[in-house]
Amino acid sequence: MTERFHTKSPATPAAFKDVRMRGFQDRAEVADVFALLDGRVSRLAEEPVSLHDAAGRVLARDIVADVAVPPYDRAAMDGYALRGDETFGAGPYTPLEFRVVGEAYPGRPFPNCVEPGQAVRIMTGAPLPTGATAVLQAEAAEESGGCLRVSEPAPPGRHIGKRGEDIEPGAVVLRAGRVLRPQDVGVLASLGSNPVPVIRRPRVAILVTGNELLPAGSRPEGYRIVDSNSVMLEALVRRDGGLPETPPIIPDVHEQVRDMLLQADADVVLISGGSSVGQEDHAPRVLAEAGELCVHGVALRPASPTGVGFLRDIPVFLLPGNPVSCLCAYDLFASRAVRIRAGRPVGLPYRTCRRTLARKIASAIGRVDYVRVRINNEQVEPLATSGASLLSSTTRADGFVLAPAESEGYAAGESVDVYLYD
Repeated sequence: MTERFHTKSPATPAAFKDVRMRGFQDRAEVADVFALLDGRVSRLAEEPVSLHDAAGRVLARDIVADVAVPPYDRAAMDGYALRGDETFGAGPYTPLEFRVVGEAYPGRPFPNCVEPGQAVRIMTGAPLPTGATAVLQAEAAEESGGCLRVSEPAPPGRHIGKRGEDIEPGAVVLRAGRVLRPQDVGVLASLGSNPVPVIRRPRVAILVTGNELLPAGSRPEGYRIVDSNSVMLEALVRRDGGLPETPPIIPDVHEQVRDMLLQADADVVLISGGSSVGQEDHAPRVLAEAGELCVHGVALRPASPTGVGFLRDIPVFLLPGNPVSCLCAYDLFASRAVRIRAGRPVGLPYRTCRRTLARKIASAIGRVDYVRVRINNEQVEPLATSGASLLSSTTRADGFVLAPAESEGYAAGESVDVYLYD
């Protein structure tokens, strides 16, 4: 994915400023947060896994073939192995005769050498007998009583899979950083590569705070709402190659938020909620006291209350409780850290397309805007909502457009890149 923002020098932690009931005076630029993450977050170590568990994992190092695939010359067709130059001149009216002296099957080769005037009945995948130089397909000959009548020539090399024609010894077969696909695992199996060196999956702790929240799977009741961020974040973490771990919802109590943060045994920590300027938004102070709060407040709409810091070199993300803001902050920042730790590309993991805007997108210099859009008749239409709590707007949207900090948005008729939610 092409990076849309120019990264700057990493941000450095500043003295903690309690913004509760005061608001943000300063906001970090998105590019500065990227630089901070790229400079401080590192890839996890490799671990060996079975071939059967390797699909979808990230390869930790280059795989160099130490064997040939296939490891021997073999028949690429059911038919007869013979000396190909002896078949020249064969035709329907001038058939040539060969004596059938044996058979070759996959795993059961013909044990002798094919001499002049001889043929060996051979099946696809069987080793080519010594002395044979071609395989004549079965329909081009007629066998009777041990005599083979050949009615067309089979030049040397015909219907033979040569040793190493798929993979030569010494070839770099798969590069480090590749997310292994099913066919990749098949190639590794053909080389005898087992176990497979992959990058360890990052464990991601998802700490959800909020006195008003009921656990996911509940029904709303009274003045309490159901936590939707945890299940959304779990799916996003899995998409990025991580292993989510979600403890029970944490009350908006400073000591309890602090205890859960300190107990988190993870490679990345996400705190959903409690990151803004409300009286009970404790997460920024907790992180500043327990570790480093490098960023609190980003020039981004939505998701401006996002915070980023570190606890014992573990990246910690303070994600807004409003669901769209949470999604936006995760995708731009936390996703980047999870993917770095997992050895995956850092760019946004969405398919993109370029389309023309039907209506303008308004933004402001110095701020990045995450704009939900629909595509109608090949044109992009911004959704007529800006609410950060309206998660259903992302299900109605086909994707989103990022208006960069150096612009005031896009005019109708301009071409924009759309990140597709599919």
